[in-house]
Amino acid sequence: MGTGDVVLYLTKRVEFCASHRYHNPQWSDEENRRVFGKCNNLHGHGHNYVLEVTVAGEPSRQTGMVIDLDVLQKLMTEEVLDRFDHKHLNLDSPYFKERIPTSENLVQVIWELLAARVHGCRLHRLRLWEDPTLYVEYFGSAAG
Repeated sequence: MGTGDVVLYLTKRVEFCASHRYHNPQWSDEENRRVFGKCNNLHGHGHNYVLEVTVAGEPSRQTGMVIDLDVLQKLMTEEVLDRFDHKHLNLDSPYFKERIPTSENLVQVIWELLAARVHGCRLHRLRLWEDPTLYVEYFGSAAG
């Protein structure tokens, strides 16, 4: 039970390192190089990602918190860090066997993993920084 009509947004950040290769198997090697450039490097390339997870909800009357930070950290560790940190997304992740591991696709996968496990509040936004000059934001599926 919350404190009323107050909705607060809480954001937690984690960092992880992962490598990937942009490659569409339906295209020729030449077309892949033309479209993806250096991102099509045969052995991949890596990023130090920063993920911001924002949840929304009413603070609990008992704790004053939107979500227990230990619970949120555990979810982020299990669903993001354990799956993607120090991994080659194309080779080590079943989520990218048939998806190109762009930041846009990665943030949608992370949303699906976290949204299934967030309780007592709602997943509001993910912001995934690929580098200090580029991020993608996701607010969930328009249909869901």
